[in-house]
Amino acid sequence: MNLDPTYLIGSLLVSSIGFVLFKYGKARRRMPHTGVGLVMLIYPYFVTDVRAMLVIAALLCAALWSAVRFMNL
Repeated sequence: MNLDPTYLIGSLLVSSIGFVLFKYGKARRRMPHTGVGLVMLIYPYFVTDVRAMLVIAALLCAALWSAVRFMNL
């Protein structure tokens, strides 16, 4: 268990964004938002490096944005 303050704040930030995306996707029945939100809720448990966790979160958000913007999902 990692009790480093930067890790705890980073994982709280990523999981909070994931929770909001998950709730929004579930309420609006939008699968991309629900899927990315669920992934962002779960993966901070498995990634212990803060930089990697934030980079993965940024990539997931960029993938979601491009999927919604350009593929009309």
